[in-house]
Amino acid sequence: PAPAGLPGDPDPEEAVTDDSSRHGGRVRGFPHERGNWATHVYLPYIAQEEFLELLELLVSRARTYVPSLAAMEEFHLSLSQCVVLRYHWIEPFVRSLRERLAAFHRFFCVADQVKVYTNQNKTRTFIGLEVSAGHFQLLELVSEVDGVLEEFDLPTFYKDPSFHISLAWCVGDLSGRLEGQCLRELQDIVDGFEESAFLLRIQWEQIRCKSGNKYFSFPLR
Repeated sequence: PAPAGLPGDPDPEEAVTDDSSRHGGRVRGFPHERGNWATHVYLPYIAQEEFLELLELLVSRARTYVPSLAAMEEFHLSLSQCVVLRYHWIEPFVRSLRERLAAFHRFFCVADQVKVYTNQNKTRTFIGLEVSAGHFQLLELVSEVDGVLEEFDLPTFYKDPSFHISLAWCVGDLSGRLEGQCLRELQDIVDGFEESAFLLRIQWEQIRCKSGNKYFSFPLR
């Protein structure tokens, strides 16, 4: 067992009240508890000006169907679910990730298919760009990340993942309003955007892990 009294790892019975109004009405997938660190492994995407122009077109059109839709401010492609780490697990977790991911090289994928998603408990709906090429390399990465998660007895990634970059979100399950005609209009915007073929062929250069307020980077070779 880990020694008691580690920094940031107080009594597990000391819970914190979560106020959803402080983060746009979003509801946590699990209750916040002191000493528990929400942890996520992902590929970061740095948006270019042209990508933000495309995003503005897509969100503007989608808001004619769901006015409460909000554009994402940061972009990524997930390689894990959001899991809970105890404070004293973070260092060995990151070390294991670094060892397993060290051999991976940079690679491209294409994310150009508009799709609507909801989270597991149906409290949020997302519009995302699904990957149409590069799936095999992403599955290889997930396999290694899953191996680390299994070491710590944590939930692995989804069995048949739809790899995607989320673009916008809203509270509640509003997928019915966004699918069908709205989705077709959004795909037409992507297909007709002058820079889309260049923008949406993405080279991944690093993997990141966020645990609470800590960030760890794993450069691809």
